[in-house]
This record gives sequence, C-alpha cells and structure tokens, in this order.
Amino acid sequence: MSSYSSIIVRKKGMHLEISLNRPEKRNALNKQLVDELKQSLREASADRDIRTITLTGQGSAFCSGADLGYLKELRNFSRQENLRDSLSLAELYLLIYQLPKPVVALVEGPALAGGCGLAGVCDFVLATPEAKFGYPEVKIGFIAALVSAFLIRQAGERQARELLISGRILNAQQAKACGLITTIYEKEQIRSEHEKLILQLSRNSSLAMQRTKEIFANNVLPEIETEIKKLVWLNAAFRESADFLEGISAFIDKRKPSWYVE
Repeated sequence: MSSYSSIIVRKKGMHLEISLNRPEKRNALNKQLVDELKQSLREASADRDIRTITLTGQGSAFCSGADLGYLKELRNFSRQENLRDSLSLAELYLLIYQLPKPVVALVEGPALAGGCGLAGVCDFVLATPEAKFGYPEVKIGFIAALVSAFLIRQAGERQARELLISGRILNAQQAKACGLITTIYEKEQIRSEHEKLILQLSRNSSLAMQRTKEIFANNVLPEIETEIKKLVWLNAAFRESADFLEGISAFIDKRKPSWYVE
C-alpha cells in the first residue's frame, strides 16, 4: 500500500479499513483526500488478499462535506478547473459503487453533503443513533448534482426530491426510513457488530459477491454513467452562478445570504 497523509489505511487479514484522517476539519473533502481515497480503493481492488473494505472517519464526524479552504478556492476556478474537480468526485463515487468487493460505511457522526454521498454509494451503511445525514447544499446556493444519480435509485424520486430541494438534515432513524442506512447500532455496539458483518462477508464466496455486485452495476451503470457526464457539466456550470458565489461567500463570512428570508 502507498503512504498517505489524509487517510489511514489498516490491513487486518483479509479486511482493509480506510479512515478519513482530517478530524480537525471534520474529515471534510478536498482534492488530496479525494485523490488518496481513489488511490487506496484502486489498490484494494487489485489486492487479491483483501475481501472486504470499510470506510470510516477519525474523530467526531464521518465526513462533513467540502472543506472551507476548498470552497474558497472554488470561487476562482475556471470552467475547466470546475469540470476536472467535479469529474474527480464523480470518479470516486463510481469507483466505490462498482468496486468488486463489498464496501461498508461505518458512520459514527455527521455524514453531510459530499460525505453523505460517500456513505451512500457503499454497499452497507452502519450508523450510530447520533449520526446525521443530509444534502444541505441548497442552503449555501449549491446543488447536490452528482449524488442525485445514486440517491434517486436508493430512496426513490419522491424522497430524493424532498431531501435535495429542502436540504433537510436527517437523524439516523429518519435516514434508515429513507433507505440511506442499512442498520443502526448503539455507539458501544457498532464496532463489534461491524466485525460480525465483516466476518460474515469473509465467509462468502468472493467471486459470488463480485458477480452479485456486477448484477446491480450492469443493470444501472450505463444509465448512471450517462447521467454523471451531464451532471458533471451541470455542477461545473452552476459554480459560475450568482447564487453559488453569494452563497459560498456568505458561508465563509458567517453571514446570511442575500436571498435569506427572516
């Protein structure tokens, strides 16, 4: 395995745990973190000794979305830079979605915006009652474009519309009702229950699990990839809008955006 600075990679037998390691930033996404996640997942996919993978976060959050410094940079990105940036995150989601090995998200804190999308493309999502889920991008003048391709299929169009348009944050029980979580465990139980799941999966045929994942991927992946191409362009173009620039500036300045109604 390569060496990383934004993630911690631990291999234990046939299992690999990848921990987002920016606890002081609530494991917020930036270019380096996204790149390291993709690299570690590609290496794990190619490693025949690894049968299962877990994504989790160091500290109090799973992943709180985009990094503040990264948001500041976005305001000055060119259209091509925005396209490359959007495509990079889309590649991460698609990589996890079609990885030939089961991927478990272990969520013990907030999983918001891009972080909610990150958990959502995993095969299993285990969460504590304290976990929070949601796509609050609209509140800062942004759109959760890339995740929509997956969320509509997970939660159904009616619930996806409500979540993406309202920006509502869900507690664990609400997220499970929407289909965003597999199982909820108390904080003192989740690690042991996670180990039970990994053991159960490790006893299955690796080839059978791989082919089963291919069934899902083959049924919808061509559609998702076509949608993602359009959504990458939509995401990049929207970053040039007045609402995006105002929303990001207001968020950074810790003030209410100009459209806010009291």
